Amino acid sequence: MHDTDLDRALAALVEARKMHSPVAAPPADVFLSLEQGYMVQDRHVSALTGWLGSTTVGYKIGCTNRTAQALLGISEPFAGCLLDATCHASPARLPTSSFFFRCIEAEYAFRMAEDLPHVSVPYEREQVAASVGAVLPSIEVVDSRYTNWTTAGAAANIADNGSHGHWVHGVPVESWRTHDLADIDVELFVDQERVRVGTAANVLGHPLNALTWLANHLASRGKTLRAGDFVSTGTCIDVYMAEPGDHVSAQFGSLGNVDITFVPE
Repeated sequence: MHDTDLDRALAALVEARKMHSPVAAPPADVFLSLEQGYMVQDRHVSALTGWLGSTTVGYKIGCTNRTAQALLGISEPFAGCLLDATCHASPARLPTSSFFFRCIEAEYAFRMAEDLPHVSVPYEREQVAASVGAVLPSIEVVDSRYTNWTTAGAAANIADNGSHGHWVHGVPVESWRTHDLADIDVELFVDQERVRVGTAANVLGHPLNALTWLANHLASRGKTLRAGDFVSTGTCIDVYMAEPGDHVSAQFGSLGNVDITFVPE
C-alpha cells in the first residue's frame, strides 16, 4: 500500500460528493489500519469545508452498538465530523436528492459548555460530563458515497467522514442532569405511525459512555473537545430507511422531538 492509493481513495470520495455519483469502495489492501482511515477523513473534511465554505462544529459517533460493530468487523465505535453546512435545526426540510440513501438514526447529542481539561490519564465519565452544557434530541441521517458501504470495511467508512450525511437537532435542554437519559423511550414516527422504539441504553449503555469514548479517542489523536462543540452519540433505535416524501419525527419524551420532511423532487 502506498500513499498514492490513499490519495486516490480521497479523490474518489470528494468527486463522489461533488458529482453526486457513488463510487466503489477501494480494494481491501488500500486501508491497512483504522488510523489510515482517519488520516484520509481529516483531508476529506478539509476538502469539504473549503468546497462548501463550511466549518466543523463537532463530531458524530457511529457503531455504538455491537451489531453495527460486528457488521464492520470492529470492536469499538468510530467518529466523524459535523459541519455547519450539514447541520439543521428542527423542523427541517431536506431534498431527497441530497442523499444516496436516507438511514435514520435517533440520537442524543451533547453541546459542550467548556473545553475538556488536559489530563495525563484517560478521561473518566464524570470528568467529561462536567464539561457538558446541554443535551439535544437529534437525528443523524447516515449516508455513504460507496455503492455498498456494508462491505467497504470500517476504515473506508471512516474515510468517508464516518458515513455522515446530515444532522438535525432539537432545542437544547440545559437541565438534562435532572433526567435519566437511559430510562426514556425514544420513539420514531413516520407519517404519524410509530415504526421504531429504543432507549439510550443502546448507546454503549449510556450516551455519556459514548462521549467519554470520543474524548479519549480524540486525545489519542492530539485533539480535544472544545466549548460549543456538538456531539451526536449514536442511535438509540434500530435504523429506518426513509423514503422520498416521508415525514420523520423522533420523540425523546420530555426532552423534546426532532422532525424532518424529505422533500421529493
